[in-house]
Amino acid sequence: MAEVLYYAIPFFVLLLIAEYASFRHLDHDHDDMVGYDLKDTGTSLAMGIGNVVINVGWKLVVVAVYAALYELTPLRLEPHNPLTWVLLFFADDLAYYWFHRVSHESRVFWASHVVHHSSQHFNLSTALRQTWVPMTYFPFWLPLPLLGFPVWMVLLAQAWSLIYQFWIHTERVKRLPKPLEAVLNTPSHHRVHHGMNDQYLDKNYAGILIIWDRMFGTYEPEGERVKYGLTTQLTTFHPVRVAFHEYIALAHDVRAARGLRTKVAVLLHGPGWEPEYPRPHGRVPETPTAAGPERPVG
Repeated sequence: MAEVLYYAIPFFVLLLIAEYASFRHLDHDHDDMVGYDLKDTGTSLAMGIGNVVINVGWKLVVVAVYAALYELTPLRLEPHNPLTWVLLFFADDLAYYWFHRVSHESRVFWASHVVHHSSQHFNLSTALRQTWVPMTYFPFWLPLPLLGFPVWMVLLAQAWSLIYQFWIHTERVKRLPKPLEAVLNTPSHHRVHHGMNDQYLDKNYAGILIIWDRMFGTYEPEGERVKYGLTTQLTTFHPVRVAFHEYIALAHDVRAARGLRTKVAVLLHGPGWEPEYPRPHGRVPETPTAAGPERPVG
C-alpha cells in the first residue's frame, strides 16, 4: 500500500511541468507570485528522489514494527466495515497534525523537517522537497496498529494524505469556496504554513483537515503577502547541505550547552530556544553560550 504514493509520482511530475509552463508562457500578472527558480527546483527534486530511495529500506522497518504491534494487540478493526475507514481517516489525519506540530516545536524533530521549509519558493516542486531522515514521523502512527487497524490500511492512509498534500503547494489557487476553506487544508492555508512572516510562524499544521488547527488554536488565515522560507534563509542549493545543515547546527549547540539537562533541553525545546545561564557578578557573558538556530516557518 505504501507503493500507492510511488504510482502517483508520474502525475506529480506532469502537474509540476504544467505549473512551470503556466509561469513561463501564460499571459498573467505574476507580481504577487514567486514562481519557479531552476536551481531551487533542482534541489527540491533531488531531495524528493533521495527521500524515495531512503524510504525503500526504511519502510521495511516500519512495516515490521507495525506488524509486531498489530499482532500484540487483541483489538481488530474490520476493513469491510465502512466505519473503520471513517475512523482511519480521522485517526491518520490527527496523527499527522501532531507529527507536524511537534516537528516545529521540538528541535530534534525540526532538524529533519526543516528541509521541507528551506525553499524561498512555493510551487509544486516544493512539495517534493522532503527529508532524508524520515524516521522522525515513526512514533506518531504507532497507536494505529495498536488500535487494531491492519498494517496495510495504515500505510494506505499515510499515502493518501501525502498525495492530497501535493496539490496544496501552489500559488496558482487563491481560495476555494468558504465551506471547503472551513474544513479542508487548502493552498491558502498551506501558504501561511510556509510563511516566515511573524504572524504566520507555527500555524496551520493540517494534513487534509484544517479542523485540527481550529480546534487546537494553531489556525491563521492568509492575510498579508506570504514571504516563504526560514527566518534565517538557507543560502545553499547543495542537497547534502540542505538535508543535514540543521543537524550540524544542533550538534554544535548540544556540545556547547552546559550539563546533561541543558543538552537534553536543547534537543527537545523549539528551534528558537536558547539556554539561560547565570550572569557572573550580574554581567552579560562576553561570548554567546550557543549558536542561534533557524526559526521554524509556519
